[in-house]
Amino acid sequence: MATRTGSAVWEGTLKGGKGKMKLGSGAFEGPYSFASRFENARGTNPEELIGAAEAGCFSMALSLNLEKAGHPPKNISTTAEVKLEPSGGGFKITSINLTTEADVPGIDQAKFDEQAQLTKKTCPVSVALSGTQINLNAKLVPATS
Repeated sequence: MATRTGSAVWEGTLKGGKGKMKLGSGAFEGPYSFASRFENARGTNPEELIGAAEAGCFSMALSLNLEKAGHPPKNISTTAEVKLEPSGGGFKITSINLTTEADVPGIDQAKFDEQAQLTKKTCPVSVALSGTQINLNAKLVPATS
């Protein structure tokens, strides 16, 4: 299996400095700063990248689990809201709210919920983030014509 990398460079003080994060694949490189992390300034932040990783992993793993259960999905859309809050004189990621919607022919909400909960427990990124509370809202959506 592959080993994936990401890197970051930070220059200066916490509030006055700036940095750049990039993915080893070259698919993304972007600036980050105190303001883009703790305020609403332009740029990215570690929590946003964690959210994208969790949403991407969950969607792929849910697709696999649904297919194994005999219900291959047509579409899965997942958003991960990563909550960063003050804690013990620093900051802590306190929770991740996953919202997923899927078009899955021939499945009912109860079976879909079962597969979504299984996925929350077993997707590799969720497992890596197991020290963080992950909340899940999973919803079946009808096919769009």
